[in-house]
Amino acid sequence: MSKRIHVVPHGSGWATRREGADRVGSTHSTQANATQAARGTAVRERGEVIIHRPDGRIRDTNSYGNDPFPPKG
Repeated sequence: MSKRIHVVPHGSGWATRREGADRVGSTHSTQANATQAARGTAVRERGEVIIHRPDGRIRDTNSYGNDPFPPKG
């Protein structure tokens, strides 16, 4: 199971969806609420949240866990 959770437009609101999943995990009225839910799961599972824009393009990504490419010095 993927540890990447996408925050995507869904109907008139927003949803969380695991990468590769056919169905959404949860639906929310705002992008902020969906992002908060996705972040909670990603923190527990040491995963990644990928936030999309209303047009579907990626807006931002956040990792919660071991960073394979930590900042240098």
